[in-house]
Amino acid sequence: MAHLTGKTALITGSTSGIGLAIAKALAEKGCDIMLNGLGDAKEIEQTRQAIKQEYQVKAFFNGADLTKSHEIEALIQDAHQRLGRLDILVNNAGIQYVNPVEKFDTIMWDKMVALNLSAVFHTTHHTVPIMKEQGWGRIINIASAHGLVASVHKAGYVACKHGVVGLTKVVGLETAQNDNVTVNAICPGFVYTELIKKQIEIIAERDGMSFEDAKKQLLVEKQPSLEFVQPEEVGALAVFLCQEEARQITGSSYSIDGGWTAQ
Repeated sequence: MAHLTGKTALITGSTSGIGLAIAKALAEKGCDIMLNGLGDAKEIEQTRQAIKQEYQVKAFFNGADLTKSHEIEALIQDAHQRLGRLDILVNNAGIQYVNPVEKFDTIMWDKMVALNLSAVFHTTHHTVPIMKEQGWGRIINIASAHGLVASVHKAGYVACKHGVVGLTKVVGLETAQNDNVTVNAICPGFVYTELIKKQIEIIAERDGMSFEDAKKQLLVEKQPSLEFVQPEEVGALAVFLCQEEARQITGSSYSIDGGWTAQ
C-alpha cells in the first residue's frame, strides 16, 4: 500500500544504479519524483516515462551538473517549483577513482570532492530551509562503507564519504528540533550494479576464471556475506527512513554491507 502519497522526492544520480532503484522504491510508495543524472537523453526519457506510467506518479528530469554550485541551486528551485513541495532529498550522485595517494590525479581529486562531498553540502544548504518551512523533510545521503572505514588507493572516495557522514551528523543535530525533519546516511558495501557486473567480467577474463569465481574474489576481502547488496535493498532502506515511524532517527548512519564494517 502506498504510504508516501503526496510526498515529493529529488534523487541525484538517479538515471541508473542505486539512485534509480531508490527513485523507483519511492515512486512505488506514491512519491512524485525528480530524476537527475547522466546518460543518453532518449534512455533517460524512457526511464522517466516508465516511472510515471508504472507507478502513476509525476516524474520529471533535470540534468544539472552537480559540480557547479549555481546549477545545484537552480536544480533545487526547479524541483521545488515543478513538484510543488520538496519533501525528500536523496544525495546519491558520485564517482570513483582509484590510485595510491602519491599517484592520485589532482584534477580527479578536485572533481571527486566537488561531486561526492560539496554537492551534498550545496543541495542540503538550499533544501533545509524549504523543509523547515514545510515542517516535514527527509534528507538521505548515500555514503558508503568507505564513509566508516578505509581501503588503500581510495584517498578521494574515503575522504569524501567520511565527510558525508560527518555532514549528516551535523545537519541532523541542527534540524533535530524541527518537527519531522531528519537527516541520515546509508552506507552500502558492494552493490550489484551494471558497473560492478562489468568489473567482475573483467576480472574473470583477466584471470581465466568463471563469473561466479570472479564475483567471490571481489567480495571475499571485504564483504563477509559473500553476496552483493541489491540496489532494491538500498531503496527499501531509504523508504523506511522516510516513514513517520523513523521520525526519531536522525544524524545516523546505516550500514548495509553484508558485515563489512563489523570486522
